[in-house]
Amino acid sequence: MLRESYMHPNGQIPAYEWAFEDVNPPVHPAAALAVYMYEKSTTGRADIAFLERIFVKLIMYFTWWVNRKDPEGHNVFAGGFLGLDNIGPFDRSSPLPPGFKLMQSDGTSWMGLFCISMMEIARILAQENPVYYDALAKFAAHFVFISDAINEADGLWDEDDGFYYDVVETPEGRRVPLRVRSMVGLIPLFATSIINPNESLLFEQVVKDTAGWILRERPDLKYVVEQTRSMSFSQTFLMAIVRGERLQRVLNYMLDENEFLSPYGIRALSKVYMNNPYVLRGAGHEYSVRYEPAESSTGLFGGNSNWRGPIWFPVNFMLISSLRRYHAFYGDSFTVEMPTGSGRRVPLNVVADELAGRLISIFTRDREGHRPAFGGAQKFQSDPTWRDNILFYEYFHGDNGAGIGASHQTGWTGLVATLIASFGTWRAFQTEVEPSLTTAGFS
Repeated sequence: MLRESYMHPNGQIPAYEWAFEDVNPPVHPAAALAVYMYEKSTTGRADIAFLERIFVKLIMYFTWWVNRKDPEGHNVFAGGFLGLDNIGPFDRSSPLPPGFKLMQSDGTSWMGLFCISMMEIARILAQENPVYYDALAKFAAHFVFISDAINEADGLWDEDDGFYYDVVETPEGRRVPLRVRSMVGLIPLFATSIINPNESLLFEQVVKDTAGWILRERPDLKYVVEQTRSMSFSQTFLMAIVRGERLQRVLNYMLDENEFLSPYGIRALSKVYMNNPYVLRGAGHEYSVRYEPAESSTGLFGGNSNWRGPIWFPVNFMLISSLRRYHAFYGDSFTVEMPTGSGRRVPLNVVADELAGRLISIFTRDREGHRPAFGGAQKFQSDPTWRDNILFYEYFHGDNGAGIGASHQTGWTGLVATLIASFGTWRAFQTEVEPSLTTAGFS
Protein backbone atom coordinates (compact mmCIF):
# COMPACT_ATOMS: atom_id res chain seq x y z
CA MET A 1 0.00 0.00 0.00
CA LEU A 2 2.94 2.35 0.49
CA ARG A 3 4.45 1.75 -2.95
CA GLU A 4 4.28 4.55 -5.49
CA SER A 5 1.82 2.56 -7.59
CA TYR A 6 -0.73 2.65 -4.74
CA MET A 7 0.02 5.74 -2.67
CA HIS A 8 -1.24 9.04 -4.07
CA PRO A 9 1.45 11.73 -4.59
CA ASN A 10 -0.18 13.70 -1.74
CA GLY A 11 0.37 10.80 0.67
CA GLN A 12 -3.12 9.29 0.74
CA ILE A 13 -3.50 5.51 0.76
CA PRO A 14 -6.55 4.01 -1.02
CA ALA A 15 -9.14 2.39 1.22
CA TYR A 16 -10.53 -0.37 -0.99
CA GLU A 17 -11.29 -1.13 -4.60
CA TRP A 18 -14.77 0.41 -4.77
CA ALA A 19 -13.97 3.67 -2.94
CA PHE A 20 -10.33 4.73 -3.09
CA GLU A 21 -11.17 8.02 -1.41
CA ASP A 22 -12.49 6.46 1.82
CA VAL A 23 -10.20 6.30 4.82
CA ASN A 24 -9.20 3.25 6.82
CA PRO A 25 -7.60 3.39 10.29
CA PRO A 26 -3.90 4.32 9.96
CA VAL A 27 -2.59 1.09 11.46
CA HIS A 28 0.29 0.88 9.00
CA PRO A 29 3.11 2.09 11.29
CA ALA A 30 1.99 -0.24 14.10
CA ALA A 31 1.76 -3.10 11.59
CA ALA A 32 5.22 -2.36 10.16
CA LEU A 33 6.67 -2.29 13.65
CA ALA A 34 4.99 -5.61 14.49
CA VAL A 35 6.41 -7.23 11.34
CA TYR A 36 9.88 -5.93 12.16
CA MET A 37 9.74 -7.14 15.77
CA TYR A 38 8.35 -10.56 14.81
CA GLU A 39 11.07 -11.18 12.24
CA LYS A 40 13.74 -10.04 14.67
CA SER A 41 12.46 -12.28 17.47
CA THR A 42 12.09 -15.38 15.27
CA THR A 43 15.16 -15.08 13.04
CA GLY A 44 17.48 -12.76 14.95
CA ARG A 45 17.64 -10.49 11.90
CA ALA A 46 16.91 -6.79 12.36
CA ASP A 47 15.73 -5.49 8.99
CA ILE A 48 16.62 -1.84 9.51
CA ALA A 49 16.42 -1.15 5.77
CA PHE A 50 12.75 -2.20 5.76
CA LEU A 51 11.94 0.16 8.63
CA GLU A 52 13.86 3.02 7.04
CA ARG A 53 12.12 2.66 3.68
CA ILE A 54 8.68 2.47 5.19
CA PHE A 55 9.32 5.30 7.66
CA VAL A 56 9.74 7.80 4.82
CA LYS A 57 6.42 6.77 3.25
CA LEU A 58 4.65 6.85 6.60
CA ILE A 59 5.76 10.44 7.17
CA MET A 60 3.99 11.31 3.90
CA TYR A 61 0.87 9.48 5.07
CA PHE A 62 0.98 11.19 8.46
CA THR A 63 1.24 14.58 6.77
CA TRP A 64 -1.79 13.77 4.60
CA TRP A 65 -3.81 12.93 7.71
CA VAL A 66 -2.78 16.14 9.46
CA ASN A 67 -3.56 18.33 6.44
CA ARG A 68 -6.81 16.68 5.34
CA LYS A 69 -8.41 15.36 8.53
CA ASP A 70 -7.39 18.17 10.88
CA PRO A 71 -7.23 21.15 8.50
CA GLU A 72 -7.68 23.71 11.29
CA GLY A 73 -4.78 22.31 13.30
CA HIS A 74 -6.70 21.57 16.49
CA ASN A 75 -5.21 18.05 16.88
CA VAL A 76 -8.70 16.53 16.83
CA PHE A 77 -9.28 14.42 13.74
CA ALA A 78 -12.18 13.30 11.58
CA GLY A 79 -11.72 10.45 9.11
CA GLY A 80 -15.17 9.13 8.26
CA PHE A 81 -16.19 5.53 8.69
CA LEU A 82 -12.67 4.31 9.61
CA GLY A 83 -13.65 0.67 9.24
CA LEU A 84 -16.52 0.86 11.72
CA ASP A 85 -19.21 1.12 9.04
CA ASN A 86 -22.60 1.71 10.73
CA ILE A 87 -21.39 2.29 14.30
CA GLY A 88 -22.68 5.87 14.46
CA PRO A 89 -26.19 7.29 14.20
CA PHE A 90 -25.40 8.51 10.67
CA ASP A 91 -22.91 7.72 7.90
CA ARG A 92 -19.71 9.34 9.15
CA SER A 93 -18.22 9.34 5.65
CA SER A 94 -21.00 11.52 4.23
CA PRO A 95 -20.66 15.32 4.32
CA LEU A 96 -22.44 17.10 7.16
CA PRO A 97 -24.66 20.14 6.50
CA PRO A 98 -22.71 23.34 5.78
CA GLY A 99 -20.96 24.71 8.85
CA PHE A 100 -21.12 21.48 10.86
CA LYS A 101 -17.97 19.55 11.75
CA LEU A 102 -17.46 16.02 13.05
CA MET A 103 -14.66 15.39 15.55
CA GLN A 104 -14.02 11.68 16.01
CA SER A 105 -12.82 9.86 19.08
CA ASP A 106 -11.53 6.95 17.03
CA GLY A 107 -9.87 9.10 14.36
CA THR A 108 -8.06 11.16 16.99
CA SER A 109 -7.01 8.05 18.91
CA TRP A 110 -5.72 6.30 15.79
CA MET A 111 -3.52 9.34 15.18
CA GLY A 112 -2.27 9.08 18.75
CA LEU A 113 -1.28 5.48 18.02
CA PHE A 114 0.28 6.65 14.73
CA CYS A 115 2.52 9.05 16.69
CA ILE A 116 3.50 6.42 19.25
CA SER A 117 4.37 3.86 16.56
CA MET A 118 6.43 6.39 14.62
CA MET A 119 8.26 7.29 17.83
CA GLU A 120 9.21 3.66 18.35
CA ILE A 121 10.36 3.23 14.75
CA ALA A 122 12.42 6.42 15.02
CA ARG A 123 13.99 5.17 18.24
CA ILE A 124 15.07 1.93 16.55
CA LEU A 125 16.46 3.78 13.52
CA ALA A 126 18.27 6.31 15.73
CA GLN A 127 20.36 3.53 17.21
CA GLU A 128 21.91 3.21 13.75
CA ASN A 129 21.66 6.87 12.74
CA PRO A 130 21.17 9.55 15.46
CA VAL A 131 19.56 11.93 12.96
CA TYR A 132 16.28 10.08 13.57
CA TYR A 133 16.14 11.41 17.13
CA ASP A 134 14.72 14.61 15.63
CA ALA A 135 11.82 12.60 14.22
CA LEU A 136 11.33 10.93 17.59
CA ALA A 137 11.07 14.34 19.25
CA LYS A 138 8.61 15.54 16.59
CA PHE A 139 6.20 12.63 17.05
CA ALA A 140 6.51 12.77 20.85
CA ALA A 141 5.44 16.41 20.78
CA HIS A 142 2.55 15.71 18.41
CA PHE A 143 1.34 12.94 20.69
CA VAL A 144 1.28 15.36 23.63
CA PHE A 145 -0.82 17.79 21.59
CA ILE A 146 -3.27 15.06 20.55
CA SER A 147 -3.57 13.70 24.10
CA ASP A 148 -4.37 17.19 25.36
CA ALA A 149 -6.89 17.88 22.60
CA ILE A 150 -8.92 14.74 23.20
CA ASN A 151 -8.86 15.07 27.00
CA GLU A 152 -9.30 18.82 27.50
CA ALA A 153 -12.53 20.33 28.79
CA ASP A 154 -13.82 20.99 25.25
CA GLY A 155 -12.40 17.74 23.90
CA LEU A 156 -13.98 14.34 23.37
CA TRP A 157 -13.93 13.15 26.98
CA ASP A 158 -17.29 13.44 28.77
CA GLU A 159 -16.61 13.96 32.46
CA ASP A 160 -20.22 13.33 33.48
CA ASP A 161 -20.42 9.96 31.71
CA GLY A 162 -16.78 8.94 32.04
CA PHE A 163 -16.43 7.99 28.38
CA TYR A 164 -15.11 9.24 25.03
CA TYR A 165 -17.60 10.27 22.33
CA ASP A 166 -17.61 11.68 18.82
CA VAL A 167 -18.60 15.36 18.87
CA VAL A 168 -20.45 17.49 16.31
CA GLU A 169 -19.59 21.19 16.26
CA THR A 170 -22.39 23.47 15.05
CA PRO A 171 -21.90 26.59 12.90
CA GLU A 172 -22.29 28.64 16.09
CA GLY A 173 -19.39 26.79 17.72
CA ARG A 174 -21.53 24.70 20.08
CA ARG A 175 -20.20 21.18 20.62
CA VAL A 176 -22.73 18.35 20.79
CA PRO A 177 -21.41 14.96 21.98
CA LEU A 178 -22.92 11.91 20.30
CA ARG A 179 -23.45 9.98 23.54
CA VAL A 180 -23.35 6.49 22.10
CA ARG A 181 -21.18 4.09 24.10
CA SER A 182 -19.48 2.15 21.37
CA MET A 183 -16.07 0.94 20.23
CA VAL A 184 -15.45 4.57 19.23
CA GLY A 185 -14.95 5.32 22.94
CA LEU A 186 -12.74 2.29 23.61
CA ILE A 187 -10.26 2.90 20.78
CA PRO A 188 -8.49 5.61 22.85
CA LEU A 189 -7.12 2.66 24.86
CA PHE A 190 -5.11 1.57 21.81
CA ALA A 191 -2.76 4.59 21.94
CA THR A 192 -0.48 3.14 24.61
CA SER A 193 3.26 2.62 24.73
CA ILE A 194 5.94 2.12 27.37
CA ILE A 195 9.25 3.96 27.08
CA ASN A 196 12.45 3.04 28.88
CA PRO A 197 14.45 6.29 29.16
CA ASN A 198 17.57 4.40 30.19
CA GLU A 199 18.06 2.73 26.79
CA SER A 200 20.59 5.41 25.89
CA LEU A 201 21.79 8.73 27.30
CA LEU A 202 20.95 10.47 24.02
CA PHE A 203 17.41 9.07 24.05
CA GLU A 204 16.92 10.27 27.63
CA GLN A 205 18.17 13.73 26.64
CA VAL A 206 15.75 13.88 23.69
CA VAL A 207 12.85 13.12 26.05
CA LYS A 208 13.95 15.86 28.44
CA ASP A 209 14.54 18.41 25.67
CA THR A 210 11.16 17.70 24.07
CA ALA A 211 9.35 18.13 27.37
CA GLY A 212 11.32 21.30 28.01
CA TRP A 213 10.39 23.16 24.83
CA ILE A 214 6.76 22.04 25.00
CA LEU A 215 6.47 23.55 28.47
CA ARG A 216 8.15 26.77 27.35
CA GLU A 217 5.78 27.20 24.41
CA ARG A 218 2.67 25.65 25.96
CA PRO A 219 2.79 25.87 29.77
CA ASP A 220 -0.86 24.77 29.79
CA LEU A 221 0.33 21.30 28.74
CA LYS A 222 2.27 20.77 31.95
CA TYR A 223 -0.27 18.21 33.14
CA VAL A 224 0.15 16.06 30.00
CA VAL A 225 3.95 16.15 30.17
CA GLU A 226 3.96 15.36 33.88
CA GLN A 227 1.61 12.43 33.34
CA THR A 228 3.82 11.09 30.57
CA ARG A 229 6.97 11.50 32.67
CA SER A 230 5.45 9.83 35.72
CA MET A 231 7.47 6.67 36.24
CA SER A 232 6.18 3.23 37.09
CA PHE A 233 7.57 0.68 39.51
CA SER A 234 9.74 -0.53 36.62
CA GLN A 235 11.22 2.93 36.00
CA THR A 236 9.53 3.35 32.64
CA PHE A 237 7.33 6.07 31.15
CA LEU A 238 3.79 5.55 29.86
CA MET A 239 2.66 7.27 26.68
CA ALA A 240 -1.13 6.89 26.73
CA ILE A 241 -4.24 8.89 25.95
CA VAL A 242 -6.17 7.23 28.80
CA ARG A 243 -4.62 6.99 32.25
CA GLY A 244 -5.38 6.53 35.93
CA GLU A 245 -8.90 7.42 37.04
CA ARG A 246 -10.19 7.83 33.48
CA LEU A 247 -8.83 4.39 32.62
CA GLN A 248 -10.80 2.98 35.55
CA ARG A 249 -14.00 4.66 34.39
CA VAL A 250 -13.71 3.48 30.78
CA LEU A 251 -12.94 -0.09 31.90
CA ASN A 252 -15.97 -0.04 34.22
CA TYR A 253 -18.11 0.19 31.09
CA MET A 254 -16.02 -2.19 29.00
CA LEU A 255 -16.12 -4.95 31.63
CA ASP A 256 -19.82 -4.59 32.44
CA GLU A 257 -21.87 -7.56 31.21
CA ASN A 258 -24.84 -5.25 30.72
CA GLU A 259 -22.75 -3.07 28.44
CA PHE A 260 -19.75 -4.32 26.41
CA LEU A 261 -18.66 -7.56 28.07
CA SER A 262 -20.04 -10.65 26.36
CA PRO A 263 -19.27 -14.27 27.27
CA TYR A 264 -17.31 -14.25 23.98
CA GLY A 265 -15.43 -10.95 24.05
CA ILE A 266 -16.08 -7.21 23.85
CA ARG A 267 -19.10 -6.05 21.88
CA ALA A 268 -18.79 -3.18 19.41
CA LEU A 269 -21.77 -1.40 20.98
CA SER A 270 -23.14 -1.37 24.51
CA LYS A 271 -26.07 -3.69 25.15
CA VAL A 272 -27.90 -0.91 27.01
CA TYR A 273 -29.23 0.22 23.63
CA MET A 274 -31.16 -3.00 23.06
CA ASN A 275 -34.31 -1.72 24.76
CA ASN A 276 -33.41 1.96 24.86
CA PRO A 277 -31.91 2.95 21.51
CA TYR A 278 -29.96 6.16 21.21
CA VAL A 279 -31.88 8.78 19.20
CA LEU A 280 -30.44 11.89 17.57
CA ARG A 281 -32.69 14.56 16.10
CA GLY A 282 -31.47 17.47 14.02
CA ALA A 283 -31.82 19.32 10.74
CA GLY A 284 -35.24 17.76 10.21
CA HIS A 285 -33.94 14.20 10.51
CA GLU A 286 -34.04 11.51 13.17
CA TYR A 287 -31.26 8.96 13.55
CA SER A 288 -31.16 6.05 15.96
CA VAL A 289 -28.73 3.39 17.14
CA ARG A 290 -30.07 0.13 18.56
CA TYR A 291 -28.08 -2.82 19.89
CA GLU A 292 -28.19 -5.55 17.25
CA PRO A 293 -25.97 -8.52 18.15
CA ALA A 294 -26.17 -10.22 14.74
CA GLU A 295 -26.69 -8.87 11.21
CA SER A 296 -27.57 -5.24 10.64
CA SER A 297 -31.20 -4.32 10.10
CA THR A 298 -30.25 -1.23 8.06
CA GLY A 299 -28.82 -0.86 4.59
CA LEU A 300 -26.00 1.42 5.72
CA PHE A 301 -22.76 0.28 4.02
CA GLY A 302 -24.67 -2.37 2.11
CA GLY A 303 -26.22 -3.90 5.22
CA ASN A 304 -23.77 -6.82 5.19
CA SER A 305 -21.63 -5.46 8.01
CA ASN A 306 -22.64 -4.58 11.54
CA TRP A 307 -20.80 -2.72 14.28
CA ARG A 308 -23.85 -2.22 16.48
CA GLY A 309 -23.34 -5.16 18.81
CA PRO A 310 -21.31 -8.05 17.35
CA ILE A 311 -17.80 -9.06 18.42
CA TRP A 312 -14.94 -8.26 16.04
CA PHE A 313 -11.55 -9.90 16.48
CA PRO A 314 -9.19 -7.12 15.34
CA VAL A 315 -10.35 -4.55 17.89
CA ASN A 316 -10.63 -7.17 20.65
CA PHE A 317 -7.07 -8.26 19.93
CA MET A 318 -5.85 -4.67 20.17
CA LEU A 319 -7.71 -4.15 23.45
CA ILE A 320 -5.98 -7.22 24.90
CA SER A 321 -2.59 -5.96 23.72
CA SER A 322 -3.24 -2.55 25.27
CA LEU A 323 -4.25 -4.08 28.60
CA ARG A 324 -0.96 -5.96 28.68
CA ARG A 325 0.99 -2.76 28.09
CA TYR A 326 -0.94 -0.99 30.83
CA HIS A 327 -0.16 -3.85 33.20
CA ALA A 328 3.53 -3.71 32.31
CA PHE A 329 3.50 -0.11 33.51
CA TYR A 330 1.11 -0.20 36.49
CA GLY A 331 1.85 -3.71 37.72
CA ASP A 332 -0.50 -5.61 40.03
CA SER A 333 -1.36 -2.52 42.09
CA PHE A 334 -3.83 -1.26 39.45
CA THR A 335 -6.94 -3.44 39.65
CA VAL A 336 -10.46 -3.38 38.22
CA GLU A 337 -13.64 -5.32 38.83
CA MET A 338 -13.99 -8.28 36.49
CA PRO A 339 -16.85 -8.29 35.67
CA THR A 340 -17.99 -4.84 36.78
CA GLY A 341 -20.19 -5.13 39.88
CA SER A 342 -18.87 -8.57 40.84
CA GLY A 343 -16.67 -7.30 43.68
CA ARG A 344 -13.78 -9.37 42.26
CA ARG A 345 -10.79 -7.11 41.57
CA VAL A 346 -7.93 -8.31 39.38
CA PRO A 347 -4.90 -6.69 37.70
CA LEU A 348 -5.07 -5.86 34.02
CA ASN A 349 -3.03 -8.84 32.81
CA VAL A 350 -5.69 -11.14 34.29
CA VAL A 351 -8.38 -9.13 32.49
CA ALA A 352 -6.42 -9.57 29.25
CA ASP A 353 -6.13 -13.33 29.82
CA GLU A 354 -9.82 -13.72 30.52
CA LEU A 355 -10.82 -11.70 27.46
CA ALA A 356 -8.52 -13.88 25.36
CA GLY A 357 -10.18 -16.96 26.86
CA ARG A 358 -13.63 -15.70 25.96
CA LEU A 359 -12.56 -15.12 22.35
CA ILE A 360 -10.95 -18.55 22.11
CA SER A 361 -14.07 -20.19 23.52
CA ILE A 362 -15.97 -19.12 20.39
CA PHE A 363 -14.24 -21.99 18.59
CA THR A 364 -14.04 -24.63 21.33
CA ARG A 365 -16.68 -27.18 22.24
CA ASP A 366 -18.91 -26.37 25.21
CA ARG A 367 -20.30 -28.90 27.70
CA GLU A 368 -22.81 -30.10 25.09
CA GLY A 369 -20.09 -30.55 22.50
CA HIS A 370 -21.17 -27.53 20.43
CA ARG A 371 -18.89 -24.81 19.11
CA PRO A 372 -20.46 -21.35 19.55
CA ALA A 373 -19.03 -20.24 16.18
CA PHE A 374 -21.27 -22.71 14.35
CA GLY A 375 -24.46 -21.36 15.94
CA GLY A 376 -27.56 -23.24 14.83
CA ALA A 377 -25.92 -24.96 11.85
CA GLN A 378 -26.47 -28.55 12.95
CA LYS A 379 -24.44 -30.09 10.13
CA PHE A 380 -21.38 -28.15 11.28
CA GLN A 381 -22.16 -28.86 14.95
CA SER A 382 -22.67 -32.62 14.78
CA ASP A 383 -21.65 -34.10 11.43
CA PRO A 384 -18.25 -35.84 11.93
CA THR A 385 -17.21 -34.72 8.46
CA TRP A 386 -17.74 -31.03 9.23
CA ARG A 387 -17.63 -30.41 12.97
CA ASP A 388 -13.84 -30.10 13.18
CA ASN A 389 -13.46 -27.91 10.09
CA ILE A 390 -13.27 -24.53 11.79
CA LEU A 391 -14.49 -21.49 9.85
CA PHE A 392 -13.06 -18.03 10.57
CA TYR A 393 -16.12 -15.84 10.35
CA GLU A 394 -16.02 -12.09 9.77
CA TYR A 395 -17.64 -11.23 13.10
CA PHE A 396 -19.61 -12.96 15.85
CA HIS A 397 -22.97 -12.68 17.58
CA GLY A 398 -22.65 -10.39 20.58
CA ASP A 399 -24.59 -12.72 22.89
CA ASN A 400 -24.11 -16.32 21.74
CA GLY A 401 -20.86 -16.17 19.74
CA ALA A 402 -22.31 -17.51 16.48
CA GLY A 403 -20.25 -16.74 13.36
CA ILE A 404 -21.71 -14.10 11.03
CA GLY A 405 -20.76 -12.53 7.72
CA ALA A 406 -18.03 -13.89 5.47
CA SER A 407 -17.02 -17.37 6.62
CA HIS A 408 -13.42 -17.13 5.43
CA GLN A 409 -12.24 -13.92 7.11
CA THR A 410 -8.97 -15.52 8.17
CA GLY A 411 -7.13 -12.22 7.75
CA TRP A 412 -8.21 -10.95 11.15
CA THR A 413 -10.20 -13.71 12.83
CA GLY A 414 -7.12 -15.90 12.42
CA LEU A 415 -5.70 -13.84 15.30
CA VAL A 416 -7.29 -16.48 17.52
CA ALA A 417 -4.27 -18.67 16.67
CA THR A 418 -1.99 -16.02 18.16
CA LEU A 419 -4.10 -15.92 21.31
CA ILE A 420 -3.95 -19.70 21.67
CA ALA A 421 -0.20 -19.85 21.01
CA SER A 422 0.42 -17.10 23.54
CA PHE A 423 -1.12 -19.02 26.40
CA GLY A 424 2.18 -20.79 26.85
CA THR A 425 3.65 -17.58 28.24
CA TRP A 426 0.63 -15.65 29.50
CA ARG A 427 -0.68 -15.95 33.03
CA ALA A 428 -2.92 -19.01 33.40
CA PHE A 429 -6.51 -18.07 34.10
CA GLN A 430 -8.05 -21.54 34.36
CA THR A 431 -8.71 -21.53 38.09
CA GLU A 432 -10.62 -18.26 38.28
CA VAL A 433 -13.13 -18.44 35.44
CA GLU A 434 -15.92 -20.74 34.46
CA PRO A 435 -14.82 -24.08 32.96
CA SER A 436 -16.20 -23.30 29.52
CA LEU A 437 -13.64 -20.51 29.17
CA THR A 438 -10.53 -22.49 30.12
CA THR A 439 -7.88 -24.09 27.98
CA ALA A 440 -9.15 -27.42 29.22
CA GLY A 441 -11.94 -27.03 26.69
CA PHE A 442 -9.62 -26.83 23.68
CA SER A 443 -10.24 -29.52 21.10
